[in-house]
Amino acid sequence: MGLLLLAAGALKIGHAPALAAAIAGYHLLPAAVVAPLSISLPFVEVFLGLYLTVGLFVRFVGWVAAAQFGLYALAIASAVIRHIPANCGCFGPDDVATADWPHVALDLLLGALCAFVAWRAPGALALDGKLKKA
Repeated sequence: MGLLLLAAGALKIGHAPALAAAIAGYHLLPAAVVAPLSISLPFVEVFLGLYLTVGLFVRFVGWVAAAQFGLYALAIASAVIRHIPANCGCFGPDDVATADWPHVALDLLLGALCAFVAWRAPGALALDGKLKKA
C-alpha cells in the first residue's frame, strides 16, 4: 500500500495544472479549493506512502489512507452516476483512464486493505513495533 501511494503521489508532483483539471472535472469542489488541493494532494500521498512503507504511525496513517481511498471511491461513483466523463487522474497526467465502476471497486478494495493494515498495526516489520520494544 505504501509503495502504491508513493508512486501515485510522485507521478503527480509537478503536474498541478493537470491534476487541478482532473479534480475540477468531477464538479464536486469549489474552484477556490481545487488549486490548493492539486498542489498538496501529491505530497500527502507521498508522505502517507513513506510512513506506511517504513512502518511509522501505521495505525493512524492506515486509517487516513483508508478514508482517502473511500473519498476517491465516492468522487468517482458520483461522476459515474451523474454521467460525467471525468479523468481518473490517479497516476498523474499520463493516466487518462475514465472514472468508472471498476475504479470505484478498486478504490474501495484499497481502502479496505488500508483499514486492515491499520486494524492489525503494527506489523512484524513495522518500525512502530520495533520502537515500542526499545
